[in-house]
Amino acid sequence: MVHSASITSWPTDFEQVYLTKHLTFLAVSIVAASVAAALPAKFWFQAAPWIFAGVILALVLTLIPGIGVSVKGARRWLRFGGQSLQPSELAKLAVPLLVARLMVNRRDALRGWISGTVPFVVPIGLAIGLVLVEPDLGTALFVAGAGALTLFYGGWPIRNYVLGIAVAVPAVIVAITAHSYRLRRISDYLSVWTDLPNSEAWQLKQSLLTLGHGGSWGVGLGRGTQKLSFLPESNTDFVFAVVGEELGLAGTLGVAALWCGIFCVGIRLFRRFRPDCYAAIVGQTLITQIVVQALINAWVVTALVPTTGVPHPLVSYGGTSLLVSLLSFGVMVSLARAETEADSQVLQ
Repeated sequence: MVHSASITSWPTDFEQVYLTKHLTFLAVSIVAASVAAALPAKFWFQAAPWIFAGVILALVLTLIPGIGVSVKGARRWLRFGGQSLQPSELAKLAVPLLVARLMVNRRDALRGWISGTVPFVVPIGLAIGLVLVEPDLGTALFVAGAGALTLFYGGWPIRNYVLGIAVAVPAVIVAITAHSYRLRRISDYLSVWTDLPNSEAWQLKQSLLTLGHGGSWGVGLGRGTQKLSFLPESNTDFVFAVVGEELGLAGTLGVAALWCGIFCVGIRLFRRFRPDCYAAIVGQTLITQIVVQALINAWVVTALVPTTGVPHPLVSYGGTSLLVSLLSFGVMVSLARAETEADSQVLQ
């Protein structure tokens, strides 16, 4: 799909660059995931603070002029040679690893108002704050969701969620209203459903047209036309629309079925563990957030939610996203292999 969605109206060597780079990303990611899967489960428990600290340092470096790379007014990347790294994507993995460790170590303090809130909220808030400064509201909200999922699987009291929502909603409203382009995304999204022909939301209109053009069975792999400069970001955030055009409703439902299967298998991996142990908390959080990210991307493409810039895991073009997704699977395999005696820390 990356190769097909990257083909331009006049195919040149440029289209091969996308495929070559993506294959390189895939090879590196598979190696990284294999190494992660081979590591003992206790490694992730012990290394969680260091992984989190490394990601925070990388997020800080992206904000420093001359080190971080600025693209379209956003400073989100670190560049090494010809390759780029987006540290905010790594935060999706680092936050669950650390917060789950904190919950296991401070299980007796979870019920306290202060002791059960501050130690867990501070690292999540630190990561969110640095991502917001880039600025990247979509990823910041996703990191917040990763933290919330970890707290949920760890048994955080419901009352804390009520308090968290009461604080988060006004904060999100302020973050949206602080930038005109975010308000425009909301208004464009609303106009798609109220006056589609006259809507100024070009990307969403083209996305719906792309999906509609595919019909039930699609026009054929590689034969889509909307990707030919009509649909922006056709190989990244809106690649799911290209799937709909070229493989039709059958293709999009097939992708949805695959994600359902991945989720069921991922959850089953940790069924034998205590639900509040480190392995179960991290494993269930990682598989849930990957599937939810795919769901949110599909919602954006079908104009069910405003555009957020969230890629489709394993399908969209993008090295860091692919790396984090496969690394997450590697971590899950590692944790699922935990044994009672050898990995008592992650099963406590």
